[in-house]
Amino acid sequence: MDKLEEKILATIKRNDLIGQNDKIVLGVSGGPDSMCMLNALINMLKTCQEEPSPVAETCQREPSPMAGVEIVVAHVNHMIREEAADDENYVREFCAQKNIDFYSKSIDVQKFANNSKIGVEEAGRNARYDFFDEVLEKTGANKIAIAHNMNDKIETMIMNAMRGTGISGLKGIEAKRGRYIRPLIDCKRDEIEAYCEENNLNPRIDKTNFENDYTRNKIRNIVIPYIKKEFNPNIIETLNRLSELVFEEEDYIDKQVDKAYGNLVLEESSNQIVLDLKKFNCQEKVIKSRLVLYNITRLFGTSKGIEKIHIEDIIKLCGNNVGNKYLTPNKKIKVLVKNHKIYFIKQI
Repeated sequence: MDKLEEKILATIKRNDLIGQNDKIVLGVSGGPDSMCMLNALINMLKTCQEEPSPVAETCQREPSPMAGVEIVVAHVNHMIREEAADDENYVREFCAQKNIDFYSKSIDVQKFANNSKIGVEEAGRNARYDFFDEVLEKTGANKIAIAHNMNDKIETMIMNAMRGTGISGLKGIEAKRGRYIRPLIDCKRDEIEAYCEENNLNPRIDKTNFENDYTRNKIRNIVIPYIKKEFNPNIIETLNRLSELVFEEEDYIDKQVDKAYGNLVLEESSNQIVLDLKKFNCQEKVIKSRLVLYNITRLFGTSKGIEKIHIEDIIKLCGNNVGNKYLTPNKKIKVLVKNHKIYFIKQI
């Protein structure tokens, strides 16, 4: 097995990304990252199927997480670049050669962004993930693989830091979140590009990655090269170690929040969560803040739109201990203090 493929397999095992008999949708744009991921997983699937071989015998003694795994490919044509159709055909033909099921969809992302009143980057991401979910349902798959790499993770950390993120933002991109997995998250971009060259993949190159119109591109093309040159040539590895430390500490805090929630919760339904006000007020501030986000996430599946000022206002409301007072951080949720209880209420 190729050295980078061994690294990817180690990431899969360490983070329990893939299990036997999984069916996985691979998001493949045709660029170096996604083509590396696709080719590497194809080779891994072949490894334990080749008989007789020493590798196959090893797999029988120690079953590989890739045993019985199926993969399909999903590609979104964003209809922005002139080369978009060529990108789609490239991925389609590669999948045909490898006997991999291929699904594609053309979406006018610029129009979608205008109609949704969001940025093109966010619109493109939403379009991709919606289609990946659609293919997952259609094919009976249970996971979606995204080709984010270590550099992507570091770029995200820097972006989050500049926005004034909390500790959670310094995790960067996680190897696994829900049904989404990222097998390349421990691979650096130069390793991936070398792999593509060594395996004659000839991936498609998105020239817009070299344009500095977006924040991420500025960080990738200006900020990180400057830091490498002037301060730390190993900044990618250094910040990756920071990310790993943050993950460990976040895991501990999450366990404490989960424990606190179990001690505080009085009632939970799909529309509201009720906590013991006195016990809530006895918690450390960091746990209170996390509990606010925890409750909102349990109700809505996300805490997006809840900012630091909202959390502080809710904590202050609870600390005043005055009944029948409430806040509405947004039109979807109401936080009410009444009868020595805190009500997190979903507004229908």
